[in-house]
Amino acid sequence: MRLYRARLHHHLNAIRDVDRDAIEARVSYYNKRGSYFPDADTSLTFAQLSPKQQSAYYYDLREILRYFPQSLRFQHEFGDVIKVPPRPCIVKSRPIADDNQNAIILKLNRVRHYVFAKDSLEFSEKKDMAVWRGKAKPSHCRSRLVMDWFAHPRCDIGQSNKVPIGVNPRMRKDFLSIDEQLRYKFIVSVEGNDVATNLKWIMSSNSLCFMRKPRYETWFMEGLLQAGEHYVLLKDDFSDLYEKIEFYSKHPEAALAIIQNANRWVDQFRNDAVERVIALQVMQKYFECSGQLLDAHALSLSEA
Repeated sequence: MRLYRARLHHHLNAIRDVDRDAIEARVSYYNKRGSYFPDADTSLTFAQLSPKQQSAYYYDLREILRYFPQSLRFQHEFGDVIKVPPRPCIVKSRPIADDNQNAIILKLNRVRHYVFAKDSLEFSEKKDMAVWRGKAKPSHCRSRLVMDWFAHPRCDIGQSNKVPIGVNPRMRKDFLSIDEQLRYKFIVSVEGNDVATNLKWIMSSNSLCFMRKPRYETWFMEGLLQAGEHYVLLKDDFSDLYEKIEFYSKHPEAALAIIQNANRWVDQFRNDAVERVIALQVMQKYFECSGQLLDAHALSLSEA
Protein backbone atom coordinates (compact mmCIF):
# COMPACT_ATOMS: atom_id res chain seq x y z
CA MET A 1 0.00 0.00 0.00
CA ARG A 2 2.91 2.35 0.67
CA LEU A 3 3.93 2.00 -2.97
CA TYR A 4 0.46 3.07 -4.14
CA ARG A 5 0.44 6.08 -1.83
CA ALA A 6 3.79 7.10 -3.28
CA ARG A 7 2.23 6.95 -6.74
CA LEU A 8 -0.76 9.11 -5.80
CA HIS A 9 0.96 12.41 -6.50
CA HIS A 10 2.19 11.10 -9.85
CA HIS A 11 -1.26 10.01 -10.98
CA LEU A 12 -2.93 13.24 -9.91
CA ASN A 13 -0.49 15.25 -11.99
CA ALA A 14 -0.12 12.95 -15.02
CA ILE A 15 -2.76 14.68 -17.16
CA ARG A 16 -2.66 17.12 -20.03
CA ASP A 17 -3.62 20.77 -19.44
CA VAL A 18 -6.53 20.45 -21.87
CA ASP A 19 -8.11 17.81 -19.63
CA ARG A 20 -8.08 19.79 -16.41
CA ASP A 21 -11.25 21.85 -16.70
CA ALA A 22 -13.25 18.79 -17.70
CA ILE A 23 -11.72 16.74 -14.91
CA GLU A 24 -12.44 19.37 -12.27
CA ALA A 25 -16.03 19.71 -13.52
CA ARG A 26 -16.59 15.97 -13.22
CA VAL A 27 -15.02 15.82 -9.75
CA SER A 28 -17.35 18.61 -8.61
CA TYR A 29 -20.32 16.77 -10.11
CA TYR A 30 -19.58 13.45 -8.44
CA ASN A 31 -18.65 15.01 -5.10
CA LYS A 32 -20.79 18.08 -4.51
CA ARG A 33 -19.67 18.55 -0.93
CA GLY A 34 -18.05 21.94 -0.54
CA SER A 35 -17.88 22.27 3.23
CA TYR A 36 -16.65 20.40 6.29
CA PHE A 37 -18.58 17.43 7.66
CA PRO A 38 -17.54 15.44 10.76
CA ASP A 39 -16.42 11.86 10.33
CA ALA A 40 -19.13 9.51 11.62
CA ASP A 41 -18.59 6.88 14.30
CA THR A 42 -19.95 4.25 11.90
CA SER A 43 -17.30 4.96 9.28
CA LEU A 44 -14.89 2.23 8.19
CA THR A 45 -11.19 2.18 7.44
CA PHE A 46 -9.69 0.47 4.41
CA ALA A 47 -8.67 -2.54 6.54
CA GLN A 48 -12.29 -3.03 7.69
CA LEU A 49 -13.67 -3.17 4.15
CA SER A 50 -14.73 -6.74 3.33
CA PRO A 51 -14.97 -8.51 -0.05
CA LYS A 52 -17.43 -11.10 1.27
CA GLN A 53 -20.48 -9.26 -0.03
CA GLN A 54 -20.84 -7.56 -3.42
CA SER A 55 -17.23 -8.22 -4.34
CA ALA A 56 -17.40 -6.25 -7.61
CA TYR A 57 -18.09 -3.11 -5.59
CA TYR A 58 -15.38 -3.97 -3.09
CA TYR A 59 -12.62 -4.38 -5.66
CA ASP A 60 -13.57 -1.19 -7.51
CA LEU A 61 -13.52 0.80 -4.27
CA ARG A 62 -10.30 -0.89 -3.17
CA GLU A 63 -8.68 0.15 -6.44
CA ILE A 64 -9.00 3.81 -5.34
CA LEU A 65 -8.64 3.55 -1.56
CA ARG A 66 -5.28 1.78 -1.75
CA TYR A 67 -3.67 5.08 -2.81
CA PHE A 68 -4.59 6.71 0.54
CA PRO A 69 -3.48 6.05 4.13
CA GLN A 70 -5.31 3.04 5.56
CA SER A 71 -6.24 4.97 8.70
CA LEU A 72 -8.63 7.27 6.82
CA ARG A 73 -12.31 6.57 7.48
CA PHE A 74 -15.25 6.65 5.09
CA GLN A 75 -18.88 5.65 4.74
CA HIS A 76 -20.16 3.66 1.79
CA GLU A 77 -23.34 1.99 0.59
CA PHE A 78 -23.06 -0.76 -2.01
CA GLY A 79 -25.84 -1.79 -4.36
CA ASP A 80 -28.62 0.14 -6.09
CA VAL A 81 -28.92 3.35 -4.07
CA ILE A 82 -32.17 5.21 -4.84
CA LYS A 83 -32.30 7.50 -1.79
CA VAL A 84 -29.82 10.16 -0.72
CA PRO A 85 -27.93 8.98 2.40
CA PRO A 86 -28.36 11.06 5.57
CA ARG A 87 -24.58 11.55 5.76
CA PRO A 88 -21.87 11.89 3.09
CA CYS A 89 -21.45 8.41 1.64
CA ILE A 90 -19.68 6.70 -1.27
CA VAL A 91 -22.27 5.19 -3.64
CA LYS A 92 -22.63 3.81 -7.15
CA SER A 93 -25.94 5.54 -7.87
CA ARG A 94 -28.11 8.36 -6.56
CA PRO A 95 -31.36 10.16 -7.40
CA ILE A 96 -31.05 13.03 -9.84
CA ALA A 97 -31.87 15.97 -7.56
CA ASP A 98 -30.60 19.33 -6.36
CA ASP A 99 -30.11 18.04 -2.81
CA ASN A 100 -28.12 14.87 -3.52
CA GLN A 101 -24.75 16.15 -2.29
CA ASN A 102 -24.49 13.49 0.43
CA ALA A 103 -24.39 10.81 -2.28
CA ILE A 104 -20.80 10.85 -3.54
CA ILE A 105 -20.38 8.84 -6.72
CA LEU A 106 -17.55 6.51 -7.61
CA LYS A 107 -17.28 4.18 -10.61
CA LEU A 108 -18.45 1.01 -8.86
CA ASN A 109 -19.55 -2.34 -10.31
CA ARG A 110 -17.73 -1.47 -13.52
CA VAL A 111 -17.80 -5.02 -14.86
CA ARG A 112 -21.59 -4.84 -15.23
CA HIS A 113 -22.26 -1.20 -15.98
CA TYR A 114 -19.36 -0.11 -18.19
CA VAL A 115 -19.64 -2.31 -21.24
CA PHE A 116 -19.25 -0.40 -24.49
CA ALA A 117 -20.38 -1.71 -27.85
CA LYS A 118 -18.27 -2.73 -30.81
CA ASP A 119 -20.80 -1.98 -33.51
CA SER A 120 -19.92 -3.06 -37.05
CA LEU A 121 -23.27 -2.05 -38.57
CA GLU A 122 -24.09 1.40 -39.85
CA PHE A 123 -27.44 2.89 -38.82
CA SER A 124 -28.78 2.48 -42.36
CA GLU A 125 -27.97 -1.26 -42.31
CA LYS A 126 -30.04 -2.02 -39.22
CA LYS A 127 -33.62 -3.28 -38.88
CA ASP A 128 -36.11 -0.42 -38.94
CA MET A 129 -37.58 -1.45 -35.58
CA ALA A 130 -37.28 -0.83 -31.83
CA VAL A 131 -35.97 -3.52 -29.50
CA TRP A 132 -35.91 -4.13 -25.76
CA ARG A 133 -35.08 -7.13 -23.58
CA GLY A 134 -34.83 -7.38 -19.83
CA LYS A 135 -36.48 -8.43 -16.63
CA ALA A 136 -39.84 -6.82 -15.88
CA LYS A 137 -41.71 -6.83 -12.59
CA PRO A 138 -45.51 -6.42 -12.55
CA SER A 139 -45.39 -3.12 -10.65
CA HIS A 140 -42.59 -1.62 -12.74
CA CYS A 141 -42.72 0.64 -15.80
CA ARG A 142 -40.90 -2.07 -17.78
CA SER A 143 -44.08 -4.17 -17.58
CA ARG A 144 -46.05 -1.30 -19.11
CA LEU A 145 -43.59 -1.12 -21.99
CA VAL A 146 -43.82 -4.86 -22.63
CA MET A 147 -47.59 -5.08 -22.24
CA ASP A 148 -48.28 -2.25 -24.66
CA TRP A 149 -45.68 -3.00 -27.32
CA PHE A 150 -44.76 -6.71 -27.37
CA ALA A 151 -47.10 -7.41 -30.31
CA HIS A 152 -46.46 -4.27 -32.37
CA PRO A 153 -45.05 -5.03 -35.85
CA ARG A 154 -42.38 -2.32 -35.56
CA CYS A 155 -41.17 -3.57 -32.17
CA ASP A 156 -39.25 -6.58 -30.89
CA ILE A 157 -40.00 -5.98 -27.22
CA GLY A 158 -40.36 -8.61 -24.54
CA GLN A 159 -39.30 -9.62 -21.07
CA SER A 160 -36.74 -12.34 -20.53
CA ASN A 161 -38.15 -13.51 -17.19
CA LYS A 162 -41.37 -15.47 -16.67
CA VAL A 163 -44.64 -13.57 -16.90
CA PRO A 164 -47.16 -13.80 -14.04
CA ILE A 165 -50.08 -16.22 -14.21
CA GLY A 166 -52.96 -14.70 -16.15
CA VAL A 167 -50.71 -12.48 -18.27
CA ASN A 168 -50.25 -13.07 -21.99
CA PRO A 169 -47.36 -15.59 -22.24
CA ARG A 170 -46.30 -14.00 -25.55
CA MET A 171 -44.89 -11.11 -23.54
CA ARG A 172 -41.97 -13.37 -22.70
CA LYS A 173 -39.41 -13.56 -25.50
CA ASP A 174 -36.04 -15.19 -25.95
CA PHE A 175 -32.92 -13.55 -24.60
CA LEU A 176 -31.07 -11.31 -27.07
CA SER A 177 -27.35 -10.61 -26.77
CA ILE A 178 -25.95 -7.12 -27.19
CA ASP A 179 -24.80 -7.98 -30.71
CA GLU A 180 -28.29 -9.20 -31.59
CA GLN A 181 -29.88 -6.03 -30.26
CA LEU A 182 -27.41 -3.91 -32.22
CA ARG A 183 -29.05 -5.15 -35.41
CA TYR A 184 -31.94 -2.75 -34.69
CA LYS A 185 -31.98 0.98 -35.41
CA PHE A 186 -33.75 1.88 -32.17
CA ILE A 187 -32.97 0.44 -28.73
CA VAL A 188 -35.14 1.27 -25.73
CA SER A 189 -33.44 1.93 -22.39
CA VAL A 190 -35.56 1.57 -19.26
CA GLU A 191 -34.40 2.08 -15.69
CA GLY A 192 -34.66 -0.93 -13.39
CA ASN A 193 -33.87 -0.78 -9.67
CA ASP A 194 -31.84 2.35 -10.37
CA VAL A 195 -30.17 3.18 -13.70
CA ALA A 196 -30.56 1.30 -16.97
CA THR A 197 -27.58 -1.01 -17.43
CA ASN A 198 -27.87 -0.97 -21.23
CA LEU A 199 -27.64 2.83 -21.59
CA LYS A 200 -23.84 2.89 -21.83
CA TRP A 201 -23.51 0.36 -24.63
CA ILE A 202 -26.46 1.81 -26.55
CA MET A 203 -24.89 5.28 -26.52
CA SER A 204 -21.56 3.84 -27.69
CA SER A 205 -23.20 2.14 -30.69
CA ASN A 206 -24.60 3.16 -34.08
CA SER A 207 -28.16 2.62 -32.84
CA LEU A 208 -30.42 5.36 -31.48
CA CYS A 209 -31.32 5.38 -27.78
CA PHE A 210 -34.99 5.82 -26.81
CA MET A 211 -35.74 6.42 -23.12
CA ARG A 212 -37.78 8.29 -20.57
CA LYS A 213 -36.16 11.14 -18.65
CA PRO A 214 -33.75 9.41 -16.23
CA ARG A 215 -34.50 9.45 -12.48
CA TYR A 216 -31.14 8.14 -11.26
CA GLU A 217 -27.50 8.68 -12.16
CA THR A 218 -24.09 7.08 -11.81
CA TRP A 219 -20.52 7.84 -12.89
CA PHE A 220 -22.02 8.11 -16.41
CA MET A 221 -23.66 11.41 -15.31
CA GLU A 222 -27.12 10.52 -16.61
CA GLY A 223 -28.44 13.71 -15.04
CA LEU A 224 -26.54 15.81 -17.59
CA LEU A 225 -27.82 13.97 -20.66
CA GLN A 226 -30.03 16.14 -22.86
CA ALA A 227 -33.13 14.88 -24.63
CA GLY A 228 -32.91 15.42 -28.37
CA GLU A 229 -29.13 15.74 -28.13
CA HIS A 230 -27.94 12.48 -26.56
CA TYR A 231 -31.13 10.38 -26.69
CA VAL A 232 -34.74 10.46 -27.87
CA LEU A 233 -37.16 11.28 -25.07
CA LEU A 234 -40.15 8.99 -24.57
CA LYS A 235 -43.24 9.81 -22.54
CA ASP A 236 -43.38 8.20 -19.12
CA ASP A 237 -46.02 5.72 -20.33
CA PHE A 238 -44.13 4.99 -23.60
CA SER A 239 -47.26 5.92 -25.56
CA ASP A 240 -45.28 7.86 -28.18
CA LEU A 241 -42.90 5.01 -29.05
CA TYR A 242 -44.37 4.34 -32.50
CA GLU A 243 -44.44 8.06 -33.26
CA LYS A 244 -40.71 8.32 -32.48
CA ILE A 245 -39.92 5.21 -34.56
CA GLU A 246 -41.75 6.72 -37.53
CA PHE A 247 -40.11 10.14 -37.21
CA TYR A 248 -36.51 8.93 -36.95
CA SER A 249 -37.08 6.32 -39.68
CA LYS A 250 -38.09 9.14 -42.02
CA HIS A 251 -35.37 11.53 -40.75
CA PRO A 252 -32.17 9.46 -40.49
CA GLU A 253 -30.04 12.62 -40.51
CA ALA A 254 -31.64 13.64 -37.18
CA ALA A 255 -31.00 10.16 -35.78
CA LEU A 256 -27.36 10.22 -36.87
CA ALA A 257 -26.79 13.61 -35.21
CA ILE A 258 -28.03 12.26 -31.87
CA ILE A 259 -25.99 9.07 -32.26
CA GLN A 260 -22.83 11.10 -32.90
CA ASN A 261 -23.47 13.22 -29.80
CA ALA A 262 -24.04 10.07 -27.77
CA ASN A 263 -20.78 8.56 -29.02
CA ARG A 264 -18.90 11.73 -28.04
CA TRP A 265 -20.43 11.57 -24.56
CA VAL A 266 -19.16 8.01 -24.14
CA ASP A 267 -15.67 8.96 -25.34
CA GLN A 268 -14.96 10.92 -22.13
CA PHE A 269 -15.12 7.64 -20.15
CA ARG A 270 -12.69 5.66 -22.30
CA ASN A 271 -9.36 7.03 -20.98
CA ASP A 272 -8.40 4.85 -18.01
CA ALA A 273 -5.73 7.27 -16.77
CA VAL A 274 -8.18 10.17 -16.69
CA GLU A 275 -10.85 8.02 -15.06
CA ARG A 276 -8.40 7.11 -12.29
CA VAL A 277 -7.39 10.72 -11.72
CA ILE A 278 -11.03 11.77 -11.36
CA ALA A 279 -11.78 8.97 -8.89
CA LEU A 280 -8.69 9.87 -6.83
CA GLN A 281 -9.78 13.50 -6.77
CA VAL A 282 -13.28 12.53 -5.66
CA MET A 283 -11.90 10.54 -2.71
CA GLN A 284 -9.31 13.18 -1.89
CA LYS A 285 -12.10 15.76 -1.66
CA TYR A 286 -14.09 13.43 0.60
CA PHE A 287 -11.16 13.03 2.99
CA GLU A 288 -10.43 16.77 2.94
CA CYS A 289 -14.04 17.74 3.67
CA SER A 290 -14.21 15.22 6.51
CA GLY A 291 -11.13 16.87 8.05
CA GLN A 292 -8.93 13.81 7.67
CA LEU A 293 -6.66 14.93 4.85
CA LEU A 294 -5.32 18.40 5.52
CA ASP A 295 -2.29 18.53 3.21
CA ALA A 296 -4.38 19.34 0.14
CA HIS A 297 -1.62 21.39 -1.45
CA ALA A 298 0.71 18.40 -1.62
CA LEU A 299 -1.86 16.43 -3.62
CA SER A 300 -3.27 19.24 -5.72
CA LEU A 301 -3.50 19.08 -9.48
CA SER A 302 -2.32 22.68 -9.59
CA GLU A 303 1.21 21.63 -8.67
CA ALA A 304 1.95 20.08 -12.06
